[in-house]
Amino acid sequence: MIYTVTFSPAIDYVVLMDELKIGVTNRTKAEYYNFGGKGINVSRVLTELGVDNTALGFVSGFTGEALEKGLKEKGIRTDFVKLDNGITRINVKIKGNQETEINAQGPSISQDHIEELIKKLDRMGKGDCLIISGNVPNTLPDDMYEIILKRLSGRGIGFVIDATGELLVNVLKYKPFLIKPNKKELEDITGLPIITGEDLRSSAEYLQRKGARNVLVSLGADGAYLLSESGKEYKEDAIHLEVRNTVGSGDSMVAGFLAGYAKDQNPEYALKLGIAAGSATAASSGTADRDKINEFLQLMRGQKNENQ
Repeated sequence: MIYTVTFSPAIDYVVLMDELKIGVTNRTKAEYYNFGGKGINVSRVLTELGVDNTALGFVSGFTGEALEKGLKEKGIRTDFVKLDNGITRINVKIKGNQETEINAQGPSISQDHIEELIKKLDRMGKGDCLIISGNVPNTLPDDMYEIILKRLSGRGIGFVIDATGELLVNVLKYKPFLIKPNKKELEDITGLPIITGEDLRSSAEYLQRKGARNVLVSLGADGAYLLSESGKEYKEDAIHLEVRNTVGSGDSMVAGFLAGYAKDQNPEYALKLGIAAGSATAASSGTADRDKINEFLQLMRGQKNENQ
């Protein structure tokens, strides 16, 4: 079973307008909402691809109830910790001539609620997979990633970590199955610029020496790169598309990779499906559905044939 953890889920309220003017009343052209949070995005795409999973995290208030109900209606299994105060975040995403985001802080999380989440995670065992991604809210301990991985280490659980800086580096000692930095994040960790393919491999190898098994690096317009635990490299070009949405594409890549890898443990196919899922979300108003992902997977195969 795959489990995702979202420490601070949110309802993303997306507003479409020509221009945001400060100090006056603005009118929208359209609006819609998505149930979000990095782990939840992963769960949504995994579910679209037919991979069984459970979304965990913290929810609160009427917005938390709406989020949980909405996910269940989409066929996503949830097992959230219910908080006693506040409400699950509502983030406002304004899309006009420029994009502006207002992200809420979210409710406070007590030690008792942290322990409740830990008890849920304690049910995991050999062969299970745990995905933790995103920043740690200021109402949780700074070392929350380490607390969880230390507790679960040695049980045969595959850890997938999508985080930045020290959050990522500090958990490499627990030998995560997969990490997914982007090029800039990888440069920040190593302190070295990535210009050539050799630079890219060298930086990914640095993280492997620290403990990571598979290093998946998103390269934006240049596609993605994978250094597998066998030491073999894989590189796939990006799909040419009109970007509609930048939220959740990295999470979709993680979900696509895991769904592809679960099929037959083929890293090359996993990378292809990861890029297809990430690109499909970038071309959609929210996380992509199965048909869109399959469409982009076929586009990738077509691009490859054209380049041969």
